[in-house]
Amino acid sequence: MEELLNILNEVCPGVDFTKETALIDDGILESLDIVTIVAEIMDVFDVELNVDDLLPENFNSAQAMLELIESRRQ
Repeated sequence: MEELLNILNEVCPGVDFTKETALIDDGILESLDIVTIVAEIMDVFDVELNVDDLLPENFNSAQAMLELIESRRQ
């Protein structure tokens, strides 16, 4: 989780990613932020994400992103 939080804080500083659960729904993360986050996740965690993964529920919280990463590692 720490690596993911580092990525998120670099992309969008000042957001409490440990508590926020509506990053997409509340407009905290914008489309360019998502593109950057996806690229970083794929690079840092060595996973492949595809278009089907780009759903709001997968990016509304750091926990949801971590679950997506873990599901792609298997």
